[in-house]
Amino acid sequence: MDNKGIIRVVFGSADQIFCAVSTDHGASFSKPALVAKLPLMHLGMARGPQLTSSKNFSVITAMDKSGNIYWYRLAHATGKWKSMGVINDQPGSAPEGLMNIATDDQDHFYAAWLDIRTGKQNQIYFSSLSGKAIHWSKNAMVYQSPDQHVCECCKPSIAVQGSSVAIMFRNWLNGSRDLYVTRSSNMGQTFAAAQKMGMDTWKLNGCPMDGGGLRISPASAVQTVWQRKGNIYYATPGEPETYLARGRTCSIAGGGANPLITYQTGDTLNVIAFPQKTPRMIGTGGYVKAVQLSATGNLFVWEQKNQVRFRIM
Repeated sequence: MDNKGIIRVVFGSADQIFCAVSTDHGASFSKPALVAKLPLMHLGMARGPQLTSSKNFSVITAMDKSGNIYWYRLAHATGKWKSMGVINDQPGSAPEGLMNIATDDQDHFYAAWLDIRTGKQNQIYFSSLSGKAIHWSKNAMVYQSPDQHVCECCKPSIAVQGSSVAIMFRNWLNGSRDLYVTRSSNMGQTFAAAQKMGMDTWKLNGCPMDGGGLRISPASAVQTVWQRKGNIYYATPGEPETYLARGRTCSIAGGGANPLITYQTGDTLNVIAFPQKTPRMIGTGGYVKAVQLSATGNLFVWEQKNQVRFRIM
């Protein structure tokens, strides 16, 4: 949702990227418009196109299986999408197809992804873009695991609030697959040491393929949700985790002090208005996302049997 309340939904189908728009607070959506064609585009398991909207621009990113991150920009004034090139400045460095983007409300865009250019192992890389610039900043490695690589199949998350940027990723340390957060206070120029979320650990010889989600609250607090051993937890840096429910593929959203947490148990999709812990059922399917429309209403979008569905509740 951009600064004016216009909502956009992006999705991929085969080698095509589509965007649908709502100008009535999610009550209805336009017919999906073709943004671009990208041969061998990564899709499935949260690998599809990513979208974020700001004051004057919206940005979509999409990745191909050769390891490149393509980006497309919409100028809100013209209503036209334009292919802008690639984000990763090392060709073929992101073959896993796992990345995330975020923006503030003043056209500062940020991206984080899994990248193999260092030692041919997946580490966490970052780049940023401001205003009308046509090139993303020089790619920077913000975290390198001392145990060769981070978790290879979990999507990283990125969030921004003012000059604060936070990145969460699932690490691989001493045989454990735990979530870590690294944070910048200067718009991504430098990042602090990564900090583990939660007090317990998950010894796992495999990849959960579940990266969780994070946001930065209006009070500048990092808030995270993630899955460990089939349990959904909420956690803030340095504090014990709070058990919420059994499930997976959780996400966190909202513009107020209290976040919306979504997750799925089997194919049942639920939402928790934290700090309440009683879930409400949204529908059935997978990969649900939320946008807070008002103090009383929220928009949910998800996949169900190769269709994109939405609901206000």
